[in-house]
Amino acid sequence: MSGATPQGAGATEHASGTAVQASGVPAGAKVILASQNLGKLRELQRILVAAVPGLEAEQVISSAGISLPDVVEDEVSFEGNALLKARSAAAATGLLAVADDSGLAVDVLGGAPGIFSARWSGRHGDDEANNDLLLAQVSDVPDQHRGARFVCAAALVAADGAEHVERGEMLGTLLRERRGTGGFGYDPLFLPEGEEHTAAELSPEQKDAISHRGKAFRALAPHVATLLS
Repeated sequence: MSGATPQGAGATEHASGTAVQASGVPAGAKVILASQNLGKLRELQRILVAAVPGLEAEQVISSAGISLPDVVEDEVSFEGNALLKARSAAAATGLLAVADDSGLAVDVLGGAPGIFSARWSGRHGDDEANNDLLLAQVSDVPDQHRGARFVCAAALVAADGAEHVERGEMLGTLLRERRGTGGFGYDPLFLPEGEEHTAAELSPEQKDAISHRGKAFRALAPHVATLLS
């Protein structure tokens, strides 16, 4: 996907017309992930460092400690929400900005929780409550109909308006109880297709290789390499 944003949108502008980076951006940073999630940052760092010649892990930063504008995620698709966040981060910092929007799509729920995955139980980021509610909603669904997929849309936006969006999916099934303590979100309930371990039982490297986010981030990596060259 490609598009354009206003030229010169690479940083916030003061009344004087001088473009200034958002406060807190460390010197030498080249790519910002519009998220404060450390797990996502580590995953993106591993993927980009392996794919982009000369890029160091410390040059890929998260938005933690950086004053970025609040973004209202009011789009109705993963792709739309990812672009909102990436555009905002690119405009505020002048860096290449990556953002993702992801969630769990359950077949018998018509693709829900979908874009509402993080707040499915009503409170954003309450993994335990979200998992409890989902288990209750599919408690009477037989094993053969408990198909689900994790979906991730990852957006890359440059200060000059260049945009790319990639989508990754990880197919699997929902278990009837949690297994594993790694990962986050619905990982303890999700058994990836062809695996004996849940997403919460896989090592970070194993999960990177098959995860929806890993697939989307890897698809973005060549675009990052091109824009940094």
